[in-house]
Amino acid sequence: MKKIVAALAPTALAAGLLTVPMAGVPSANEALPQWPEVGSARVVPLQETGSPNERLNLIVICDGYQADEIDRCEEDVDRNQAIQRGVEPFRTYRDYINVYLLQIVSPDSGVRRDPEEDASDEVKDRKNTPLRLWYSDGLTNPLARGITYGSALDPGGCPGHPTTGGGGPSYPLAPGILGDLRCSGNQQRAMYLNSYVAPVLGLQAGVFLPSGGASSGPQNVQTLAISNTFTYGGIGGRDATASGGSPQSPLISLHELGHSLGTMADEYPYSSRTEPGDPYNPVPNPEPPSFHHTRLTSAQMIANQVKWWRWLGEESLSGGIIRAADPDGHESGNTRGSDIWRPSSHSIMRWIGFHWDQPGLEHMVARITGQRDKGQMSLLSTPAGTVAGDGVLWLETTHPRFHDLQITWRSGGPAGPVIATGTRHLDLAGLGLAPGTTVHVEVRDPVGPDGNDWVRNPSTNNTATDSGFNGPRFVQTRSWTVGDASAAPDTVAPEFTGSTPDVRPVAGDEVVFVETTHAADRVFDVAWTVNGAAVAATGDGRALDLGALDLPAGTHELTATVTDPAAPGASDTVTWTVDNAMPTAPRTLSEPLTTMTSDDGHGIYFDGWDMLLTPSDDRTGYEGEPYIVGEFRLDGDGWFNYFGFPEEPMPVSPFEFRHSGTSVKALTYGNLGTGGLSKATFEQDYGPDDPNGPFVPGYGTHTVEHRAVDPAGNISTPDSYTATVLPGAEAACTRTITGVRAGALLVTSGVTCIEDATVAGTVTVRSGGSLVVKDSTVAGSLLADGAGEIQVIGSTLAGQVRITGTVNGVTAAGSSFRGSVALTGNGRVPGNASEQRYTQYGVAYGPILAGNSFAGRLSCSSSSAPVRDFGAANELRGVATGECSAL
Repeated sequence: MKKIVAALAPTALAAGLLTVPMAGVPSANEALPQWPEVGSARVVPLQETGSPNERLNLIVICDGYQADEIDRCEEDVDRNQAIQRGVEPFRTYRDYINVYLLQIVSPDSGVRRDPEEDASDEVKDRKNTPLRLWYSDGLTNPLARGITYGSALDPGGCPGHPTTGGGGPSYPLAPGILGDLRCSGNQQRAMYLNSYVAPVLGLQAGVFLPSGGASSGPQNVQTLAISNTFTYGGIGGRDATASGGSPQSPLISLHELGHSLGTMADEYPYSSRTEPGDPYNPVPNPEPPSFHHTRLTSAQMIANQVKWWRWLGEESLSGGIIRAADPDGHESGNTRGSDIWRPSSHSIMRWIGFHWDQPGLEHMVARITGQRDKGQMSLLSTPAGTVAGDGVLWLETTHPRFHDLQITWRSGGPAGPVIATGTRHLDLAGLGLAPGTTVHVEVRDPVGPDGNDWVRNPSTNNTATDSGFNGPRFVQTRSWTVGDASAAPDTVAPEFTGSTPDVRPVAGDEVVFVETTHAADRVFDVAWTVNGAAVAATGDGRALDLGALDLPAGTHELTATVTDPAAPGASDTVTWTVDNAMPTAPRTLSEPLTTMTSDDGHGIYFDGWDMLLTPSDDRTGYEGEPYIVGEFRLDGDGWFNYFGFPEEPMPVSPFEFRHSGTSVKALTYGNLGTGGLSKATFEQDYGPDDPNGPFVPGYGTHTVEHRAVDPAGNISTPDSYTATVLPGAEAACTRTITGVRAGALLVTSGVTCIEDATVAGTVTVRSGGSLVVKDSTVAGSLLADGAGEIQVIGSTLAGQVRITGTVNGVTAAGSSFRGSVALTGNGRVPGNASEQRYTQYGVAYGPILAGNSFAGRLSCSSSSAPVRDFGAANELRGVATGECSAL
């Protein structure tokens, strides 16, 4: 059978090496003699699922990797592709795409004008890489992140290039020309693609032009150049780019493919990262031309039936609710700071890490199924015309991974009676169709409205912004006329000509497919077995829905065998490993301040916490160690890729959750407050009159779910935990008491800390003194009057507690109080700007009682603001009165 290549691990890439005939270069499947010399290149097929003419072809190019860094190129690309395949629609439509890796040995390592490189401007600007990738303003802008194809390193014009009057290049080019310093990055890209990639795709040399834009290559080709740098960066367009070593690199490339494939605009609120963009100017277009930006209210959008009106009110796949230009809508986007609205709070087109929301996903699906600009879902078939009355009609369709296409055969035309469904072969013998009868077939991808709810647009068009589920990107038809002749006996042998790739395991709920040779007078039989036992397929057996088999967890062997009913013994087989072992994403959390008394898995923190995920999987059936994807979701607000943390090494860096996030180069990550995990740092200063303002820090209780996606596409059942972040910080000790203290304790000044201690007597705190009791036991009473601050953390207090007139605040968390507790007239002084902002725009708070247990009477009165538990409920076994009765 034809070998289908797919998703090789880095250690296996060399086995997929393709070399390309060139002037003075050996023919395919011979080693390139100059490899790995500088400037030499090779094409590695990462995934081939069909003819390049019938697939969207993604060409990933490594730039700035020297000979001894090619392994790093492979690792960067493996991580990039693993994350891409875990995000819809790439997860489902993976087999609609051929992926090729073009490796080029670079003279220099890195990327030109890298703003993070420790070198002189002259050195950085002379860096020579094959594609000339650069941060164009990297010498002047420390926050530069746009990676583009740069200028030539030497003047004089690229030899043989039409812009220099040479009459156009002659392809294939010799390796020396490929590395000419007088050629720009765009010219170099075109030369490499024409000399190496075009022969692999079966295209004529010269089809890739150096001009960029829609005319730079075939309609069904997308390039993605990966630069050898840790510095965050990338750019969209037909020839997208992304930094290879950045923790966020795969997310950058997904965002850029949203531009390139999905024709989407940016949704972030700035042109310069450090300040908001100007308000949207409605002149001359009152309504933004972008299909996912608007100035229309929901009522106007619905009345006019435009933009994303079919999705309004839905819970967004990237978090929040899909809205329009309403008071509760999502203002800012398209690099504008205000007066323009986007569908969702934070899709991947706003902040990388999230998934596409429904309006974006709808267009991404259409662009992939329609082979980008080609606009047609692939369908091969029996040639049109008159067919034998007892012959066999055949189809070769594309194959989504987790659902099957709907196939409907009719006689007499598209409105005629149905004669068969769900089969890719139709044996006319026995149907009794009269000569002259039209046989019509419709192949439909059920993406909407009653199938997968991905495309709600019913249009029959196939444009970039108007691709409906009735259009040719999702529906194809073919027709034939029944003749009066009989089919001649066909001697073609039963063989598999294509299938779901068998070099990687398939998912436990995948729809696995095969394609066979076609006999004109009969249908070959396909039988399936799982672990040697026969299983039934539907239709003509060309697709098997593993999900319907409900296989037990673990690894299984799936085999398909094609036989000829007219020639017993003739057969062909293909075998897959079925990966029905779910991946895992175990977590390690930073040490909490304490835990709730009722739940020791519920951590309580000041400021925030760190989370390290270690995604893992049973790698039976895999070659090497392919990348396992981790994801998490904060408070149900959209799944987010776990990439460690920006500017930190992979994969050991934990993700940092903080009440107001952490600013890294003017972007904020790990934000627990309003607006979501990722923000522009200037948004954290927004007040009530600003777009989506005011920002409120994320003090309180949060739930985090986390999961893993394995290379087969299996998604684990999420695990989850809760954590509470309290305002404040541990008081700085001026005196520390540990161990056992037999008598009473008096605090009159400074901050006394009782840590990992046992105090047998009464603890008294007077005006001017502060007390911290942490991980300790006080057998006597706690009496405080006019203290500066009182903190009781993870401790046990056996006697009565009476705290009156505290100035800076009372905080009790994760502690057990066995006697009566009385809090009277206690104040609260916010300790920093975030606490002040929370009090101003969130809720005012006085004493904090979070995650404690109270066995006796609890009474609270005359506090400066309400007593709060911040979502960490207390156990109240006694009576609660006054302000504490609401706890």
